[in-house]
Amino acid sequence: MRPKTRYARSGDVSIAYQAFGKGPPDLVYIPGYVSHVEYAWEHPRFAGQLERLAGFARVLFLDKRGTGMSDRVASPTLEERMDDVRAVMDDVGSERAFLYGISEGGPMALLFAATYPQRTAGIVLYGTFARWRWAPDYPDGMRYDAAELEVFFDQMERSYPDWNAILAPGAEGDDRFNDWFLTYLRMAASPRSATDTLRHVIDLDVRQTLSAIHVPVLVLHRTGDDFIPVEHGRYLAAHVEGARLVELPGDDHLFLYGDVDALIDEIEEFVTGRAADREVDRILATVLFTDIVASTQRAAELGDRQWRELLTQHQAVVRDELRRYGGREVKTTGDGFLVTFDGPARAVRCAVSIRKRLRAEGIEVRSGLHCGECELVGDDIAGMAVHLAARVCAEAGAGEVLVSSTVRDLVVGSDLDFDDRGAHVLKGVPGEWRLYTVANQTEN
Repeated sequence: MRPKTRYARSGDVSIAYQAFGKGPPDLVYIPGYVSHVEYAWEHPRFAGQLERLAGFARVLFLDKRGTGMSDRVASPTLEERMDDVRAVMDDVGSERAFLYGISEGGPMALLFAATYPQRTAGIVLYGTFARWRWAPDYPDGMRYDAAELEVFFDQMERSYPDWNAILAPGAEGDDRFNDWFLTYLRMAASPRSATDTLRHVIDLDVRQTLSAIHVPVLVLHRTGDDFIPVEHGRYLAAHVEGARLVELPGDDHLFLYGDVDALIDEIEEFVTGRAADREVDRILATVLFTDIVASTQRAAELGDRQWRELLTQHQAVVRDELRRYGGREVKTTGDGFLVTFDGPARAVRCAVSIRKRLRAEGIEVRSGLHCGECELVGDDIAGMAVHLAARVCAEAGAGEVLVSSTVRDLVVGSDLDFDDRGAHVLKGVPGEWRLYTVANQTEN
């Protein structure tokens, strides 16, 4: 049963919200720049996240004024949005709650905690900031002058709601999710309203409130987030007394993509004081990513019909080689594949064979491999090993089969030879990783 949408009165404005889950404690879910509390439940990624939160807290999920099912108003202030949170809490009789501030919802959560500590049990911050723009004493902020900002806002308004690639690069190729997310954004706000919210976000600065926050704070941030870089999260953790920073691997700013279970595990432990008791299926696997080189350029050169024919040919060859070497296709993005193997040598040989056959067809691919523990999520896989293999593939050149040092070490004694490509810093992955390219042409 999906929860019923209710309305709380905040002054003369109606705030849409839902209350569901097993409290206490109470957790106020403060979304980012736009939201829609009812359409959120239409995709299993969002519904699953809400259900997990409801397993350990009573969740108060609201549409901030100006978005979703709440009253449309122009340019709401942080003070007004704080009033909206209080109105929702009052409407359900919640005296004290944890605040979960996501992206643009973070500054308001911080201000609320400083202003109403007696009503704040703690704060969870995800992918957020105290200030977004550059300043002499804030060098990690976005550095745009007034003219560049207008170009930025114009581009964002013209492209709305097609912001998927910016907010969730990991969703590339997931047509079902992308179609849902486009509709979610359309229902949440108009192009002008969404862009006006961004204008408001650009000018926020709550740094002066940080020293006044005396409740527990958990700061969660993905290390490869380009929309709001991890330096913003590090600043918050350094300037809020007692705050704990957890840096999560991944590139996605949108909380619905990446290793979502790891994110919710951290929230559950923070809110309840106990680690998540979650059944997880994990396996050791060699992960292979493949990708057609310069696919966008090639598609433009060939035209739609010939490009579709090339993709069909590419997929047939790859799947034939996967059957030959015992690879399990996890998913395809059309011009690339995510595959797992139970042996690293077979995975490397498969990648080399794919390269040889596709090159004969005039298709150049690159491949990246890593071996590590993967989490089974239905028919999908997740975890650091998957993310690392994707990053290795991104470092590969045209026609190159590139592997991590883990793969190279595990195939010692085989007839596979490698050339050292040196140490690399991989986006969203801690530390340096030594990478190797397959040197010989073993393809049988």
